[in-house]
Amino acid sequence: MKSFLLEIGTEEIPARFVRKGMELLRDEVSALLKDSFIEHGSIQAYATPRRLALLIEKVVESQKDRVVESMGPPRSIAYDAGGAPTKAAAGFARSLQIDVGDLKIVKTDRGEYVSATVEEKGRTTEDVLAESIPNLISALQLPRSMRWGDGTLRFYRPIHWIVALFGEHIIPFELEGIKSSNFTYGHRFLSPAAIPLKKPEDYISNLSLSHVMADIDTRKNKISDQIAMIESDKGCTIHKDEELLDTVTNLVEYPTAVLGSFEEKYLDLPKELPVTVMRTHQKYFSTENSTGGLLPYFIIISNTTPENNETVRRGAEKVLRARLEDARFYYADDKQKPFADYVEDLKRVTFQEKLGSLFDKTARVVELCSFIADYLNIDQKEDILRTARLAKADLVTGVVSEFPELQGYMGMMYAMNSGESGEVASAIHEHYLPKSAGDRLPSGKIAPVVSLADRIDNIASFFYLGLVPTGSEDPFALRRQAVGIIHIIQSKGYLISINELIEKALQRLENSSDKRKDITSQVVQFFNQRLEVILLGQGYSHDLISAVMSPDHLEIKSHISRIETLASLKKEPAFPGLLISAKRVCNIVSKTGHLQLKESLLSDRSEQDLLNASQRVGDMIKSSEYSSLYDLTDPINTFFDKVLVMDKDPAIRDNRLALLQKVKALFDELGDFSKILEE
Repeated sequence: MKSFLLEIGTEEIPARFVRKGMELLRDEVSALLKDSFIEHGSIQAYATPRRLALLIEKVVESQKDRVVESMGPPRSIAYDAGGAPTKAAAGFARSLQIDVGDLKIVKTDRGEYVSATVEEKGRTTEDVLAESIPNLISALQLPRSMRWGDGTLRFYRPIHWIVALFGEHIIPFELEGIKSSNFTYGHRFLSPAAIPLKKPEDYISNLSLSHVMADIDTRKNKISDQIAMIESDKGCTIHKDEELLDTVTNLVEYPTAVLGSFEEKYLDLPKELPVTVMRTHQKYFSTENSTGGLLPYFIIISNTTPENNETVRRGAEKVLRARLEDARFYYADDKQKPFADYVEDLKRVTFQEKLGSLFDKTARVVELCSFIADYLNIDQKEDILRTARLAKADLVTGVVSEFPELQGYMGMMYAMNSGESGEVASAIHEHYLPKSAGDRLPSGKIAPVVSLADRIDNIASFFYLGLVPTGSEDPFALRRQAVGIIHIIQSKGYLISINELIEKALQRLENSSDKRKDITSQVVQFFNQRLEVILLGQGYSHDLISAVMSPDHLEIKSHISRIETLASLKKEPAFPGLLISAKRVCNIVSKTGHLQLKESLLSDRSEQDLLNASQRVGDMIKSSEYSSLYDLTDPINTFFDKVLVMDKDPAIRDNRLALLQKVKALFDELGDFSKILEE
C-alpha cells in the first residue's frame, strides 16, 4: 500500500469557494476510488487560496480481480426461432471479448435475458488514476467556473501546477498543457520557489517550511489564538463574526494578526457604519469594550510574517482612514435634510421596470399595511403607516448607496436624528427581518406588519409578472420571503388569510378579477409548499399535513393550529377507532352533492342518536373542544350496523346521506380524515 497525493495549484481562489472546492474534490476522488474498486485508508483534505489538495493513506497498488455478470438483450432478440444466435447475441459476446457459445440464459422479473460471466483482471492503481484524474478535474462542477485563455478547461481560476504522487512515483498525465509532477510551490511572496516532494507524506511539512499552512482548521485556530492574545493585551474584545473569521482564513496561506488603530473622531459615527466599513470592505475585525462600545482599534489578518507587521499596519490604517472619511462625509451630507424628504427621491429609482419606482412600491406597501392593520384590528395604525412611508427612504441616501449592507439600519439612525419616535425608527430597521433562516423576527406591533406588507407585495408582484421561482433558480429570493412571512404570522399569531393578502396586493396591478384569482391560486400553492417543508421540519407527519392543507385557501395560524390538534388527537389510544369511523363516513359521502336533512324522516333510533351526538359535538367544537369528536365513534358505528344507508327509498337514502354529510362537516373542521394514515 502507498499514499496518494493530489494537489491542484491555481491563481487565488475566492475565499468563499476555498472550502467548497476542497470538499467537492474530496467527494469526487472518493467516489472515483470506490467506483474503481480501489481500497484506501483515510482521506485528508487541504486547501488554501492557491491550492486544493488530498492526501490519501494506504491506497492499494492494484484493483482486485473481479467476476462480473453482464446482462445482454432479451432471449427473443438474441436467438431466432430455431435457437441460433442472432447478430444481437454475436455483438454482445464480441463486446465482452468472449465466444458466443459462452452466453447463457437467465430468468429475470422482466423475462428471459442473455447473460455472460466475465472475469476482469484488476488494473494497477497508477494506470487507473492516470486515466481518470484528468477527466475528474475537467468535470468538477465548480461555482463561478470559467474558461481561461485559449483552453477549454473550466475551473475557478487558472491552474498553474498539478501534483500527482503515488508513493514515490509520479502518476503521469497532462491537462491543458500542464504536466503532472512532484513539484509544489510555497508562499507566493515569502517562499515562491518550487518544492520537490519525494513522497506524499512530506507534503504538509515541506509546505510549512515554505510558509504555507495547508490545513484550513490549523490556519483558523492560529488566527483565533493570535486574536485572543491581542484581546488580552489591549483589554478589548473583537466583534464576534464567524463568517468573517472563515473568510480571512481562506484569504491567506500564512496568517499573522496585526493590530491597527484609527482616529477617535470616527467613533461619533453610528456604530454599524465603521464596523461595516472594516468588516465588509476591508475584512478587518472591529473591537469593542466590555459594554459593547466601539473602540478605535482593528485587527487585520495579513498574509506575511510578523517582521512585516509595521508595514502592514501603516498600509491598513491608511486605507481604512480613507474609507472612514468617505463614510463620515456621506453621513454628514445625508443629515442635511429631514429624513422624510428622501421619500420623494424614491421616484427616481426603479424598483422593477414593469412595477414602477420605489416610490410606487412604497405606496403599495402603505396600502397593504392599512389593510393588515384594519384586518387584525391592530392599534398604532398611524405609526405603522408612517413606518411604511419611510421604510425605503434610506435607499437613496449617500451612505446606503455606498454601503448597501446598512439599509434599514441607517434608516433607523436618520429617522431618530429627524425626530421620529423610537418605535417607528426601530421598525424601519426591523422590517427587513428575518434576513435569513434562523434570523430573529421583527418585534413589537409595527415592524411585523410592515415586514409582511413588504414581502407580500414582492411575492404578488413577481408572480403577477410571471417571474416565479424554478427548481434551480430564485433570483428574487421569493422562497425565503415566503418562509419569513410564515414565521412572522406563526410567531405573532395573526389570524389572516394569505388569499386575501395576495388579492389585496394584486388590486393595484391587475384589473381582471379572474386573473387575480388565478395568480392568487398559484401563490397559495407556493406558500403551501413552503409551509409543508417547515411543518415536516418541526416533526409533523406528512399525512396530517396533507389532511389539513387546502390547494385553494391558506390561513396559516388556523392550518398550524389544526395540525397541532390532529397530532395531539392521534396520540390518544382511541384515535384508530375514531379514524376508522371517520373514514367510513368520508367514503360514503365523498361524491354526493349537498343534501338537505329532514328530521321527520329519521325513523331508526340510531339515526336520531347520531344526530343528537353530532349536535352536541358541534356545540363543543365551537369552543375548540375537538376531543369531543371521540363522542361520535360509537354513534357512527351503531348507525352503520343498524341501518342501510343506500335505502331503496330515495328520500330515506338522501336523508341518511345528509345526516352523514352533517357528521363529516364536523371532522372537516380539523381536516380531511380520509388522508390520515392508519397505524
